[in-house]
Amino acid sequence: MRLIDSHCHLDAGEFDADRDAVIERAARAGVVVQVIPAVTASTFNALAELCRGRHDLFAAYGLHPIYLDQHGDNDIDVVRDTILREGAIAIGECGLDFFVAGLDPDRQRRLFDAQLKLAREFELPLILHARRAVDEVILRLRRIGGLRGVVHSFSGSSVQARQLFQLGFHLGIGGPVTYERAQRLRGLIATMPIEHLLLESDAPDQPNASARGARNEPASIIEVAEVIAGLRGVDVATIAAATSANAIRLFRLDQAGVTA
Repeated sequence: MRLIDSHCHLDAGEFDADRDAVIERAARAGVVVQVIPAVTASTFNALAELCRGRHDLFAAYGLHPIYLDQHGDNDIDVVRDTILREGAIAIGECGLDFFVAGLDPDRQRRLFDAQLKLAREFELPLILHARRAVDEVILRLRRIGGLRGVVHSFSGSSVQARQLFQLGFHLGIGGPVTYERAQRLRGLIATMPIEHLLLESDAPDQPNASARGARNEPASIIEVAEVIAGLRGVDVATIAAATSANAIRLFRLDQAGVTA
């Protein structure tokens, strides 16, 4: 099986001591591609260097709402300049977070809208964070128009999911679906259109139920695929093939020689 991790922070400091070994474990598990979204402009250069010349690591550049206090007034220009210089397969991780206290919602909105406009300008997909903000994210996607992408770690309702599908967006699903208590999420994943589903690890965060409390790794998405296969009553190879094809189509990975 060939798996694609559509959301992994392999550039995070948690992997500094053994990054090569993490990549090797992922490859042995069948993970042939990792999409690595940046979170602050200060990490762009190191991420570009990590991915440069590789066929299995692909960078996205964006400004994460959680790190609002680390974003400068000119960082949107840094996103643009980095894409022009390095190329990118997506813009992100970006979005809105109305869960964490103290994050100025209006400044979040301004940065988010600016990144939506960049995505439309460059014709790139978006990797979105939407925590307690799915309705407003949908509203802003509609307002800009002509966008596509994935809502990472989706935890919204089936109604919100259908609205996102209609806009051309995917759901990124990882560790949370492996927890038996996640009944609403499991019910959605069991019945949603397979063409809108992506696998993700969000490593080093969001470990599977079998590894709760541990550092997460991209190799863990094989277990996510197995759980989803069980929920949908199909074999895991079917989930691997469908989600890999979805990722290749969304991120246009075929232009880099990636095949399902």
